[in-house]
Amino acid sequence: MGTHDYEEDSRNQDVLISVNGEITPRQNAKVSVFDAGFLLGDGVWESFRLHKGTIAFAEDHLDRLFRGAESISLDIGLSRTEILEEVGRVISANGMHDDVHIRLVVSRGLKPTPYQAPWVISSPPTLVIIPEYKRADKRRAVDGISLVTVDIRRGEQNVQDPRINSLSKHNCIAACIDAAAKGGDEGLMLDPSGNVATCNSTHFFIVRNGEVWTSTGEHCLDGITRRKVLELCRSNRIPAYERDFTTEDVSTADEAFVTGTFAGLTPVVEFDGEPMGEGRRGPMCERLQTLYVDLVRSECGG
Repeated sequence: MGTHDYEEDSRNQDVLISVNGEITPRQNAKVSVFDAGFLLGDGVWESFRLHKGTIAFAEDHLDRLFRGAESISLDIGLSRTEILEEVGRVISANGMHDDVHIRLVVSRGLKPTPYQAPWVISSPPTLVIIPEYKRADKRRAVDGISLVTVDIRRGEQNVQDPRINSLSKHNCIAACIDAAAKGGDEGLMLDPSGNVATCNSTHFFIVRNGEVWTSTGEHCLDGITRRKVLELCRSNRIPAYERDFTTEDVSTADEAFVTGTFAGLTPVVEFDGEPMGEGRRGPMCERLQTLYVDLVRSECGG
């Protein structure tokens, strides 16, 4: 699973999940077959990490959730405070404190009949909160992943906006399938012009001559960890740029890494079948990993 490798935890078999405010055991948590999320992928989602009893970068994640909902004309029906309170209620019900991954899903709600028009709806939005004990496999942070260029591209913003966490993930799923067929842990996706955009489930960075490069952000999700890494670079006098670059630039880079909420920073050690840089985690990735861990600890009180 690449960057999403995790340590199995038997406690997840009995975890409690919130469905529209009703906290229920995992095996009983269900939504209707008439839910717009199930029928159409009509909704948005967000992920959070619970570290030492605190949700890391909660306000940033809520900003992204509400921006995504607004962009598809979805009124969540709850305030930011109410959403955080419900997340907190589920965490408390499970007695959770650390190494927890939380997936929050908001669909448009129940449809009276399978039909795509968003105003044909018969209930308030559906809100599901899934907390799991989930610790990233620490070996990946050192050993890294293999990356391959996939044929599936990120679309223009007027096709399906790639900057929001839409429930409709077919574009990324198709890229994931292509990457697996080509022997990669993840797929590097290009934008419509052939420049590097993002990976199918993480954001992508390269390092060249002491500079950190990532895409312009026009064809990738507004990544919270991506943004934090750019901020860390700037505050630590590491030149960092959001810019267009190609797979040729990747092939000749000194090192590369990917970022995401779950695993933080993960080095890329192989690209399109060839060693990436020296074929192991590079010094810039290692430095930024340390800076990012320190940032999370600072955010969450140690």
